[in-house]
Amino acid sequence: MIDYNNKRFRAVSSSSNSEISSATIFVYKQNGSVLSSTYSGGTIIEGHLIGLVDGDGTINMRYHQINKNGLLMTGICVSTPKINKNGKITLYESWQWTSGDLSKGTSLLEEI
Repeated sequence: MIDYNNKRFRAVSSSSNSEISSATIFVYKQNGSVLSSTYSGGTIIEGHLIGLVDGDGTINMRYHQINKNGLLMTGICVSTPKINKNGKITLYESWQWTSGDLSKGTSLLEEI
């Protein structure tokens, strides 16, 4: 299992219906298979996620965030890791809003 504890990530790309950007920083905490994160930056005032990490490091998560328009947004996401040659993790994310327009999208996050 990949250890995400105290790792930080930044979005390098995301679908146009996403609220995250390169200004959004995620700080991950992990205890066993339970993962949580706080995040903020760009259009997001504050966000939280909670998820479960499986044996290959894939994260099945739920998230909620408050954007600069004062809206509470929620969603689900599956995040698949790749360990790069430099030892840093890239996360390939497939997500869907469970609020708003219920649209789907993808994001790419890199460890910083």
